[in-house]
Amino acid sequence: MSYHYENVKLEKGMYGRSGCSFARTLEELDPSEAYQGTPLEGMDAFQRQLKRFDIHVKGPGSDQVEKFFHTTESAVLFPEFVSRVVRQGLEEEGILPHITAVTTRFDGMDYRSIASVPTEEEKQLRRVEEGAQIPRTTLRTQENLVRLHKRGRMLVASYEAIRFQRLDLFSVMLRQIGAYIGRMHLQDAIEVLRNGDGNQNPAEVIRPAGKTLSYEALLDFWSRFDPYSMNTLLVSGDMMLAMLKLPEFQNPLTGLNFQGTGALTTPLGARLLRSSAMPAGTLIGLDKHYALEQVSGSEILVEYDKLIDRQLERAAITSISGFAKLFPGASKVLSLS
Repeated sequence: MSYHYENVKLEKGMYGRSGCSFARTLEELDPSEAYQGTPLEGMDAFQRQLKRFDIHVKGPGSDQVEKFFHTTESAVLFPEFVSRVVRQGLEEEGILPHITAVTTRFDGMDYRSIASVPTEEEKQLRRVEEGAQIPRTTLRTQENLVRLHKRGRMLVASYEAIRFQRLDLFSVMLRQIGAYIGRMHLQDAIEVLRNGDGNQNPAEVIRPAGKTLSYEALLDFWSRFDPYSMNTLLVSGDMMLAMLKLPEFQNPLTGLNFQGTGALTTPLGARLLRSSAMPAGTLIGLDKHYALEQVSGSEILVEYDKLIDRQLERAAITSISGFAKLFPGASKVLSLS
């Protein structure tokens, strides 16, 4: 049986379309909907092209890197393969989805977010009597722009050095690049949570008495979040260790939950996330549903010309992203310094 994907013409120009990724272009030429009820159902257009050229990218039977370059057309698939594996490493970093309320796609480097800044009167919950004015929530654009930052790594290797390497091993190296980019974006997010996004909205900093961490200090910190909920704690390594030494964190039920689900939560119900990007002696509490907006200027970009032409020396792999604070009161900092 013949399928349409076998006749799709692959060329470099598929990467250069403004506002349209290679994967999306491929889907337009070879829609996945057409394969419903066939053995190829569940594959996307890129995966069907791998099947077309018999390229195995994972598992014991994975091919060598040079398999992508057996034909001019199959070489066009290599940058998308690199992009996907790097993106996988970025996603494996895993913390950003747990601290961002929303991700906004934006084509540019300067972004202006919106804000809702209610007065104390507007925060009050009042019954609306018949004929009375309904309380208002005012939305406005932020005064200052949110700056997006390009983060990335340079892939430095000769084609001769990697051509005989198995794709599953090469993928491990690419995932490490993605994890590095993910940590850089996380560092940017932490900076915005602590010091604001340029719109006079730094986090409130709370310093416990005696500058020591205790369960009482955590309870006081938790109580300051109303009307938000402190459902996430982002902590430095030393603060993580100090918290786990508190008697309240040694409750058997807390440990049982960790053993059963792999998710470490606090007795306060907040998810506990450790990151080396956090300054020592610091933790950030936040309501992940209202605290932070991630602005994605691009996903993973690779210099496709170099990769297709096997000129891997100094090929840049980058991602553009930035962060905006949505509701300043939804994140606070507890500092022992």
